[in-house]
Amino acid sequence: MREDRRGVIGLPCLLLATLLLAPPPAGAKVSAAEAAQLDGELTPVGALRAGNADGSIPAWEGGIGKPPSCYRSGQRYCDPWPQERPLYTVDARNALQYRERLSGGQRAMLAKNPSSYRIEVYPTHRSSALPPAVYEATRRNATRSELSIGGEGVRDAVLGLPFPIPKNAHEVIWNHKLRYRGTQVQRWNNQFAVHANGNRMQIRINEDVRFAYTEPGATPESLNNVLVYIVQRVVAPPRLAGSITLVHETMDQVGEPRRAWQYSPGQRRLRRAPNVGYDNPGTGSDALRTNDQFDTYNGAMDRYSWKLLGKREMLVPANAYRLHSERQSYDQILLRPHLNQALARYELRRVWVVESTLKPATSHMYHRRTFYVDEDSWQIVLVDAYDNRGQLWRWQEAHTVAAYDRPYTMPVAELVYDLQAGRYLAMALNNQDRETAETHFDSRHFEPASVYRLAER
Repeated sequence: MREDRRGVIGLPCLLLATLLLAPPPAGAKVSAAEAAQLDGELTPVGALRAGNADGSIPAWEGGIGKPPSCYRSGQRYCDPWPQERPLYTVDARNALQYRERLSGGQRAMLAKNPSSYRIEVYPTHRSSALPPAVYEATRRNATRSELSIGGEGVRDAVLGLPFPIPKNAHEVIWNHKLRYRGTQVQRWNNQFAVHANGNRMQIRINEDVRFAYTEPGATPESLNNVLVYIVQRVVAPPRLAGSITLVHETMDQVGEPRRAWQYSPGQRRLRRAPNVGYDNPGTGSDALRTNDQFDTYNGAMDRYSWKLLGKREMLVPANAYRLHSERQSYDQILLRPHLNQALARYELRRVWVVESTLKPATSHMYHRRTFYVDEDSWQIVLVDAYDNRGQLWRWQEAHTVAAYDRPYTMPVAELVYDLQAGRYLAMALNNQDRETAETHFDSRHFEPASVYRLAER
């Protein structure tokens, strides 16, 4: 545990003291004077605007707010920096030199796979950008948004980040859960369980998503406690094809657990699915991830005690355009016993560090988790997950790109490594499918009654 707390940087002394001594979550809207920092030393979403002392992290200058010259509308996202080469490589031989910039999971992967695993570090590009309306909403939220229900809900927030100047761990995690990802999108989510012997199982899932929280004209009252609507349709393999999961992601999941339904093509019946949450196995995951590991973390936080440890400069996945390219086949990407690290890109970035520890008299397969949250995008990029013996068990990472025509940051590969069993799960891949696209769904698309219509397609 001690090693996860090393290297905390970049927080004013008063704020850091407040975080480390913070009581249980309470309302935490900031003053107008504090919010004014969002137009000064902080970016519009609360990251430090300046670079670091030696310039290895540059100042934020607006991100990629418009497509680069290589991009054509409707195509996949191209790499804005195709000629760049790694500045240096971290491997088992020099891992100790970079220890403070690596998570526990990264260090474990380097030690476990000394001949094949490496972290290639490229120049840092602070590419994250959001629409002006989201920045304006974030400024409004800063002075009015509050935690509620012991940290399990958010009051008076809509569209923008609810807590751009966070004071506790709950607020950081809520920023991840409510980060802007468009309004209505359709994407392909290919999942692969890769076993220690190299065998793998592919699940093809088509996902329709409506982000009610970020829709134009949405108000805190109009949400009716639902933040996101999701329909997942399994397309392959044949034995699973036709299965459908419908989810209404509620804000307060303690007072009202997420509403979920599952359709079985064999039974041709739609049933409520109360177990879509916490540590129940995720759809098509071969038991390699829990439901609350989807999107690196989602859902209720009530089974854990949460602590905000501050910020660190760390080597994290970012700007994964090469990994996301249609030129890469799944055979090239998914190697044994890990992702093809030659296709991955890592950058030195500042991340918020959050730790969760299982509360007494509650249950979850992970006793403790450490989350690393990118300060520019509020995307959780790394997670160390420990078992009930205190041993590092699983490790997650999210590879992202800036979707510069929207603009927002989106994951294009999510990995869950089982360090003890030597296998891993890869999710959110769509290299051989259409790019994630903005779309518009009929108002009834996410109603339970519509699932049968979807099943007949």
